[in-house]
Amino acid sequence: MTGWRHWLRPGDSVVVVLGALVCVWSALAMWRGGAPDSALIRAGGTLVAEVALTRAQMVEVEGPLGTTRIEIAPGRARVASDPGPRQYCVRQGWLERAGAVAICAPNEVSLMLTGRGADYDSLNY
Repeated sequence: MTGWRHWLRPGDSVVVVLGALVCVWSALAMWRGGAPDSALIRAGGTLVAEVALTRAQMVEVEGPLGTTRIEIAPGRARVASDPGPRQYCVRQGWLERAGAVAICAPNEVSLMLTGRGADYDSLNY
C-alpha cells in the first residue's frame, strides 16, 4: 500500500513551500493595519486639532463637562484623563493603529488616528 505519496514529484514540494510562504507573507502584510501618521481631535463635532505623531506632547481640549487631556507619543496616542463619569475612553489605553478611535461621549470629545492604511473604511453604530 503506497498511498498518495507515489503521486508526488520533486517540483510539488517546491510549490507547496512557495504557497505556504505566500500565505504567511499575506497574513503579516494584510492584517497588521496601517501605521498612523497623525491624530484628529474633535470637540462638539468640530475639528480642534490635527497633531502629528512624531513627538511627545499633551493636548488639552475643553468640553461641556471640563477638560480632556490627550497624550501624544511617537506613533501612538491616548486619552490620559477625562471628566466623564465612566472613563471608557481613558480605559481604551494607547491607540496604535490607523483608524482607531476613542470617544468620550459625555464630554463630546473624540480622538482618531489617521494614516495611509486603516483597518476599516468607516465606523457605524
